[in-house]
Amino acid sequence: MDSNGAAAREPSVAEIRMVIAASAAGTAFEWYDFYIYGTLAPLFGKMFFPGSSPAAGFLLALATFGVGFAVRPIGAAIFGTFGDRFGRKVTFLVTITLMGLATTAIGLLGTYAQWGIAAPILLVVLRALQGLAVGGEYGGAVIYVAEHAPLKKRGFYTGWIQIGASAGFSLSLLVVLATETIVGEAAWAAWGWRVPFILSLVLLAISVWMRLKLSESPVFAAMQKAGELARTPLREAYATPKQLRRLLAVTFGGAVGQAICGYVGMIQLLNFMQVSVHMDPVLTRMLLIGVLAVMAFTNVLAGWLSDHVGRKPVVMAGYLMFIAVLFPGFHLIADQANPALARAARDHPVVVSGADCTYNPFAQHGQASACGKVLDTLTRAGVPYTKHDAPAGSPPVVTIGGQPAAMEGLDGALAAAGYTVKPVTPPAGNLFIIVIAMVVVGLPGILTYGPMGAWLCEQFPARTRYSSLATSYNFGVGIFAGFMPFIVQAIVATTGSVMAGFWYPFIMVIIAAIVATFGLPETAGKRMIEGKNA
Repeated sequence: MDSNGAAAREPSVAEIRMVIAASAAGTAFEWYDFYIYGTLAPLFGKMFFPGSSPAAGFLLALATFGVGFAVRPIGAAIFGTFGDRFGRKVTFLVTITLMGLATTAIGLLGTYAQWGIAAPILLVVLRALQGLAVGGEYGGAVIYVAEHAPLKKRGFYTGWIQIGASAGFSLSLLVVLATETIVGEAAWAAWGWRVPFILSLVLLAISVWMRLKLSESPVFAAMQKAGELARTPLREAYATPKQLRRLLAVTFGGAVGQAICGYVGMIQLLNFMQVSVHMDPVLTRMLLIGVLAVMAFTNVLAGWLSDHVGRKPVVMAGYLMFIAVLFPGFHLIADQANPALARAARDHPVVVSGADCTYNPFAQHGQASACGKVLDTLTRAGVPYTKHDAPAGSPPVVTIGGQPAAMEGLDGALAAAGYTVKPVTPPAGNLFIIVIAMVVVGLPGILTYGPMGAWLCEQFPARTRYSSLATSYNFGVGIFAGFMPFIVQAIVATTGSVMAGFWYPFIMVIIAAIVATFGLPETAGKRMIEGKNA
């Protein structure tokens, strides 16, 4: 019962099950739409951003992936306001429709070779539309489920929504793998890559059909009946310094930490295994599909656990585990996935010295210095290196295992030292260790993501819940986590170290843990609307 006497109707068990099924499926399909681009980022670098440097093309493809995240706060502000004023259900119907149509349109784009500069421009525009949509989708879906859930099962029920990101990513990998296998390599490069995007129309139809069967959130319906809806929810959400502090705490203590933990275990893990250690792409996708499929339902277990021990302890355990396993986990994957490359880097390290020894991965007309040209050669070959500046006028010198290598025979010297960077299939005995390492790297994302939906919903009052959660969450995810793959890969390209980029997520999760400790209260058991226990 709210303050004006309007009661939020108690949903039946059958209704709750339908709410969870429709919301979780729709969220998974929407994340499939959003992640399919990230899955194919190396391919898009070649097709939409051709240039003198493959590293530049890949980085530009990752930057375009980040564009979808950068506009998420704008979508959150638009759809958050819409959701607080007109309802949760209608809002996420609009967002999923926008997402599905934008994804399908990407599959219909011409490449740079076909459409010229219009191709990457339209790609960026469509990624922005996807970002607008997903900025409103997550908040709407998780709030919708949380406002239906019984008090002591809110973490468990919203945990099903949290499956959406990993399920959508797994589905994108599976569809890419199946399509590439069925049509063959030549057809895949020519037109087959479009199929996963166009398939979004089918998923859109299923999602809309399921969500049309749902009723409005009982909490929103009760506020609407009582005349308690906010007229300007976004302004109200940011009205006082106390509210602003809470929003910032949610951004940095919740959204940033959770998203980085999750994206490292999905997007960055995929990029690392395929690009940095040159593991066979098909095998990489198969392993990641299996790991994510097995681990997906542990989101529900993490949410359930938070109902019993609290949201904060489970999330903090995820942050601390991430900090502990990040570098050891990826070192182990590198050693086991490509033993020859790991052995070459350890026993025959490549060192480059020279004057003005800087490398610009975005250079379209060659590097400015002779030393930079050497670094470009090594980067193109995927060879890790360290560099030292030398006095002005010094020619570049490359040593491999301490022995000088002639510039004209550099490729042969690298091959002789064991730097074979073609896609490799690791020994069968290594696969078990790789899978265990992938699970360990991915588990922090599960621990932080599983309880997060319920925890963030409980931070805000019902009147401005959608606006508050959507804007604070999507600002953190969109800006600080969304560009993480680009930042990590840019650091790798400019330093020559495949591990150097991981300092960014490491530091950001430390910040998240500190902010969460002091800025986010425990909320398990908190009422979702005044006078109601659910």
